[in-house]
Amino acid sequence: MTEQRTVLVPRERVVRWFENFQERHGHALFQTVSGTLQASAADGAYAVARLPFAEPYAGPADASALTAAVTMPVHWGLLLVRKGGFAVATVEHGSIAASKVGQRHVQGRTKAGGQSQQRFARRRDNQARQAYEAAAEHAARILSGDLEAMVCGGDRQAVEQVLEDPRLRGLATIRVDPWLAVPDPRRAVLEQAVVDGSSVAVTVTETS
Repeated sequence: MTEQRTVLVPRERVVRWFENFQERHGHALFQTVSGTLQASAADGAYAVARLPFAEPYAGPADASALTAAVTMPVHWGLLLVRKGGFAVATVEHGSIAASKVGQRHVQGRTKAGGQSQQRFARRRDNQARQAYEAAAEHAARILSGDLEAMVCGGDRQAVEQVLEDPRLRGLATIRVDPWLAVPDPRRAVLEQAVVDGSSVAVTVTETS
């Protein structure tokens, strides 16, 4: 069985991560391919590392050189949205410059049927819409200026609904991977997202 997963590795841990990869899977052959660093291990496992902010990698085929190539935009943004809340931030020189974290109550599912279920569904949809409108309002205020990139996360459908706001449509051109799978945004979640959004994304394929 082949398993694939993607891990986000902070710049300072990249070299050690590849050392651990070889300890687990055997000596690896490193290559620079299509803007990525790829490592093929003796047991058939392989890893593909991508620089953050959609930057292509064209340096030497080793982890130290990849680490040296990691850079961060001076001014970039974060948008995290789930039905239970949102977090918006601009990051300058690696630190949060402006931010807003908000929670909105959206009821869970119900086992009721008939008209009660329909009323509940309408109420839940209205609550979700109000939550997304609040997220869009703060995003329009905070994600302004000359942003170089934007990283998103949370619930994909929720993020797309927020970005449908006409004031935010210009952000589509600067969206970059990775997508951040986050729980309901809180301050700690936002701070971790700054780290994850600027980390090297390594996709690992293993055969078990």
